[in-house]
Amino acid sequence: MKERKVDPRIRELVGEVAEGRDAQLIEEMIDTALKFGRDGANFADLKLYNRAMRELRLAASIFAKYRGIRKVAVFGSARTKPEAEEYKLARAFASRIVAEGYMIITGGGDGIMGAAQEGAGAERSFGLNIRLPFEQKANETIDGDPKLVNFRYFFTRKLNFVKETHAFALCPGGFGTHDEGFEALTLIQTGKSPIVPIVLLDRPNGHYWETWRRFLANDLLEQGLISSSDFNFFFITHDVEAAVQHILRFYRNFHSYRWVREKIVIRIHRRLADAALAGLNQEFAHLVTGAPIIQTGPLKEEADDTHLADFPRIVFTPRKDFGCLRLFLDALNDARTESA
Repeated sequence: MKERKVDPRIRELVGEVAEGRDAQLIEEMIDTALKFGRDGANFADLKLYNRAMRELRLAASIFAKYRGIRKVAVFGSARTKPEAEEYKLARAFASRIVAEGYMIITGGGDGIMGAAQEGAGAERSFGLNIRLPFEQKANETIDGDPKLVNFRYFFTRKLNFVKETHAFALCPGGFGTHDEGFEALTLIQTGKSPIVPIVLLDRPNGHYWETWRRFLANDLLEQGLISSSDFNFFFITHDVEAAVQHILRFYRNFHSYRWVREKIVIRIHRRLADAALAGLNQEFAHLVTGAPIIQTGPLKEEADDTHLADFPRIVFTPRKDFGCLRLFLDALNDARTESA
């Protein structure tokens, strides 16, 4: 990080709580806050920025204790009744994925959210509740739990859903469910958020998500507003076990990725066999631009990723088609490893 000129008073204050790169970023945040005053920002704006920062800090402090545990965000209608098949499905899914070591994040309300919280239990749950004019209450499972966070703003709440989530599971719902689902799809499609599994779960013989998919195909794809590869971002199922296995498969060998300029650097748990790497180069030649896919250790640009230093890397420069990259990650997880 480039060294900047900082007011010595700020540097001294920050030095009491942080050091290194963390200190530099905190110094910059303080400097930005002071600039609001120098710019003459009005009271309403200052109030918004202050509340947003406080919400983000509180949520971060709660999630920090569970940083090493993967989490699934469950979305769906707050109006779904306990006797509905969709309610039972959400509850069963949450119970099953928690049994695999995951935690659940919901909006903290009733309906599908309450069902997922009920299935997971409070100990394995987070609730990101939103304060609404009619005061949406938290469901009884998460109400009063220290992992229930109340947000004033949708944008800070959505940021935490995206930042903390390793997979999304959507059950039938209204405007809010579609808003959250399309936001996840948009962020992944544009590369602004890492690719994660998106499961669309419906009751047996239900047609909610198939109808939605036909809208995408008949109206968006037909008019050239999306690409056919964008359909790789989501998985429609009516079966809890299939939903769980779709998520588990995604993390079978894949851990995470980052960008080093135009190169994607994919961290995996186990090295691929040479023949498997050759197979990926052949199958996904259309995705790669320039040099072929290689397997290596950490790049020198990853010096800040010391906690991931032991992970093998898959490195190449991809064409900007995140839908195709989603298929590549599936193939990577299915590829034979040296230890197999």
